[in-house]
Amino acid sequence: MANVELLAVENTVNRKKTGSQQVLQFLMSIENTDCHKQVDVIWAGHDGVWHTLPAKYQGRRGDRHEFWQARVTLSAKSDKKLPGDIRFAVRARCNTDELWDNNQGWNHHSRHGSGLTLVGDLLLQNLTFKHRLDEGQQFVQIKVALNPALNADSVFIRWTSDNWRHSHETPCHREKRQKQEGAQIWSVRLKTADIFALEYSVYCKTRYQELWDNNLGKNYRISRDPLKVMILNLHCYQEERQDYKLSQIATAIDELAVDVVCLQEVAEHWNDGHGDWASNAANIINQRLNQSMYLYTDWSHLGFDKYREGVAILSRYPLEQTESRYVSENQDPYSIHSRKVAKSQIQVPYMGAINVFSAHLSWWEDGFKQQFERLCQWAESQLNDEVKTTLLCGDFNIAAGSLGYQQVVNGNRYEDQYLAANHHGLFEQIFRVNDPHWGNMLADDYRIDYIFMNKDSDLRVTSARVLFTDGDYGQVSDHCGYLMTFEPK
Repeated sequence: MANVELLAVENTVNRKKTGSQQVLQFLMSIENTDCHKQVDVIWAGHDGVWHTLPAKYQGRRGDRHEFWQARVTLSAKSDKKLPGDIRFAVRARCNTDELWDNNQGWNHHSRHGSGLTLVGDLLLQNLTFKHRLDEGQQFVQIKVALNPALNADSVFIRWTSDNWRHSHETPCHREKRQKQEGAQIWSVRLKTADIFALEYSVYCKTRYQELWDNNLGKNYRISRDPLKVMILNLHCYQEERQDYKLSQIATAIDELAVDVVCLQEVAEHWNDGHGDWASNAANIINQRLNQSMYLYTDWSHLGFDKYREGVAILSRYPLEQTESRYVSENQDPYSIHSRKVAKSQIQVPYMGAINVFSAHLSWWEDGFKQQFERLCQWAESQLNDEVKTTLLCGDFNIAAGSLGYQQVVNGNRYEDQYLAANHHGLFEQIFRVNDPHWGNMLADDYRIDYIFMNKDSDLRVTSARVLFTDGDYGQVSDHCGYLMTFEPK
């Protein structure tokens, strides 16, 4: 069961003409377990009535713990009707287990108007737990609590916006207007207008020592939302309940806040080769989004004797330099071996320009080797100093570990991002070490849909999950989908 530790408690009183307010706030450390947790503060004021105050998850504390915080503001026309001094304990419940921090049976106490107090031997604690920068946010304020017994001379934030390739040191300022007792509060305002992520630690200097809070060795981090890229083969209008499934795809894009979608087997009625935009599957999905995206699509061949079949790119950001090309030797629109790829450049805020390719290539025996090589040559011809990364997305019709997959690995240019996110050791053996036995390690991996990213990319994958399974939006195609997130290195 989780280990529970009280870190800080705040008991402040604000007096106004309309009455008084008492703020109670509690900061806890809870051991990180896989089970669903419920954390509460059980407290009572001078009237002896016990209350249950739910806590909320704030972020990770080191490797094995989490920050949780509970807060309540109480109002009354006079101090006498406020809770005053309080007694309290922290309770964490996980499944059928329950653990308390109740000060070894004596409960914790907090005096009315005592301000924010660090508990036990805790001398320095960051109080800023927000982990996302809002869209357009220009500044972030960081607050730090110090035990007054330290007699600190100065407090600094050591921070980086490029994963410690460069670092900065900014002094904090003590809040001198602080009327409450308790810990000293130091703060600083850092500019975040042009950065994706801010990583930092806190330290203070006294006459005798230098004291750090670096989140138990992991530092604190606040960042923009990552880039979310989804890939899915739509199965060219061959699904039962097709209209419902197109709506499910739109629902997933909305609920998961996907930024870029690469679709394959995008179908629209043949109409004597002229097509029918109203029936285009990518167009229909786009129209069912809460807010439609930028869309680029093109077709390559006749599918199932009645559809124009192709690929598409949808993006929340404008599509630039859009282009489509045949990568197959065969360019006959009546042949399924004619394969066209769609490309667009996308300017992603705080990340820069990325080149995205939506591809549906042939099986190995039908020309994959030549098609993939043409795709790589095309992608590399589009590189310049402005392009931060290249993403080759879609249905490549090569099983993990197959001859086609070996071509990708041996080319030493692109890497499998699903593997990078979920199987770090295996990814290293395949793409870094080139273990001669790596093919055996993929025997149970039946993927043929991938996001391949160039090795010298300025981005890194941070997560990858499977979509459109029985337990996740339901099956919408004969393929599952994949959602991956990316951040700057």
